[in-house]
Amino acid sequence: MRPENNLARLGHLSEDTEFFTPLPAGYEPGKTKYVIVVGTVMSGLGKGIFSSSLAKILQDKGLTVAPIKLEGYLNRDSGTLNPFRHGEVFVLDDGMECDMDLGTYERMLNKDLSRLNFATSGQILSSVLEKEREGRYLGRDVQMIPHVTGEVKLRLRELATAAEADVVFVEIGGTVGDVENAYFIEAVREMAFEEGPANFCFVALTYVVAPTALGEQKSKPAQLNLKLLNAAGIHPDIIACRASAPVGKKVREKIALFANVPMERVFSMHDCDSVYIIPEMLRGAGIDAAVIELLDLAEKADPAAEETARATWNAYITRYRGAQHTVNIGIIGKYTTVRDSYASIIHALEHAGAQLGANVHLEWVDSSDLNDDNVAEKLRGLHGVIVPGGFGVRGVDGKIACVRYVRENRIPYLGLCYGMQIAVIEFARHVCGMTAASSTEIEPDSPQPVIDLLPEQKKIEGLGGNMRLGGYDVVLTPGSLISELNGGAERIRLRFRHRYEVDPQYVSALQQRGLVFSGRSPDHPIMQVLELPRAQHPFFLATQAHPELTTRPLRPQPMFVGLVRAALRGIGIDAGATTSAETLPTARPNSITTASAPA
Repeated sequence: MRPENNLARLGHLSEDTEFFTPLPAGYEPGKTKYVIVVGTVMSGLGKGIFSSSLAKILQDKGLTVAPIKLEGYLNRDSGTLNPFRHGEVFVLDDGMECDMDLGTYERMLNKDLSRLNFATSGQILSSVLEKEREGRYLGRDVQMIPHVTGEVKLRLRELATAAEADVVFVEIGGTVGDVENAYFIEAVREMAFEEGPANFCFVALTYVVAPTALGEQKSKPAQLNLKLLNAAGIHPDIIACRASAPVGKKVREKIALFANVPMERVFSMHDCDSVYIIPEMLRGAGIDAAVIELLDLAEKADPAAEETARATWNAYITRYRGAQHTVNIGIIGKYTTVRDSYASIIHALEHAGAQLGANVHLEWVDSSDLNDDNVAEKLRGLHGVIVPGGFGVRGVDGKIACVRYVRENRIPYLGLCYGMQIAVIEFARHVCGMTAASSTEIEPDSPQPVIDLLPEQKKIEGLGGNMRLGGYDVVLTPGSLISELNGGAERIRLRFRHRYEVDPQYVSALQQRGLVFSGRSPDHPIMQVLELPRAQHPFFLATQAHPELTTRPLRPQPMFVGLVRAALRGIGIDAGATTSAETLPTARPNSITTASAPA
């Protein structure tokens, strides 16, 4: 029996009521449960990792889960955000540019998400203003409550309906007390009241400080910030305590006392060496059982499905540190001081290394510091190199020097987006004799613009929303390296985020000198993958796409598997034949050595 809810007496705004609770067509109150995840004390605690990990272990039980990230900034999407400030921009298959946490959800849940899974204040407020212009509010003055909060609730219920979800996971960006997310918190408070008991579970992530001078953990900041949450009308059901080391019992007892949360629901979520350990950490703490009890989901849980899923994931975890060999892969970019700028690449290499039993050690090289004179020294000891995506002029010369060095010295190379454009420029200059070859992004008046805007892109003004975004099919050349990496496939789907392309008028000249365009658009003269013949280079592959966006722990992205395999062969380790990731056995994580992954 579903718990009683209050939606029956809450209707659309009219002359007779001040209530405003718009419901999407087909929405059934009480059918979907909601888990709300908020942060306190500081941002960057890992709300997305916690939320996705909890969603995964409920998914393991046979439940249908759907995540959504609510961001307080006024941007309509994440496309114009600086990687130094906000980490990488993650692009969904439908073209939505969103927060990097959406990548965490896709990898953890092994499913593709859509624009329904991401909302910003910019989207919410734009929608409200459009409805006001259309007269949808019956002449009422439009206010934060009930209209803006009503729009938030509508978004959550639309997702629940579209996904036919048993549980919707709502991650609210920022921290409690931030002005920009206050109306999100108010919206979920209202929604919990409307949906009724046993339909909502509130989880608070908090931070336990450990000042070096004191030598002990302190809970006072956590206590004070949890009081802010209580003042907003929300009383958490579960508290996750973030810290670098396990949070002690006495500290958890204090937090439980001040927050009115049972001790068994206040648990330590301390740092560990891989985010993929977190699901089992939550399960071991009994958090999944608590959520099942709080949301009355016991009848829907499937123990047999959970046993199978857990066995698969545990096999992955038990071999986590089973890497037998180490390869050094260099990331040559201009955002290398902020690792979150390349989060998906880090995960893709971890997945690929795990598949091949390799410990992938990452070396970060700032392309702004590279030149023809020092490139050999800077790249010394690397077994493979990646030039990732990027925009703008800074660091371009260093990337060109890097690509020339790895091409001439037969070091395995993977170029991603900008890394493909740089490879074309370098090849044109040093192999084809086009000494002035460049990109119109770098040199608007270049006499040899081998990289240029597509004609349709030139018609669009402004930076936001004028790129080629999302998933597109790529037709592969039979017998090519990229085709073999994908099990002989003739067509694959990749995700893109770029404005500039290889200018079609230069393709023939590049091909005549040996550059192979092995992946193309099925509908347009767009070069999407290039490579060098294997007789000339052991592994030289570049794509206009961002393959790192579709990697999964149990299904590593083939291009990254190919790079790591080539790096292993470079040190005399035969990691097996080229094989599609779809046909590979269950992947195992490795101990990728960057820094300890925060929970």
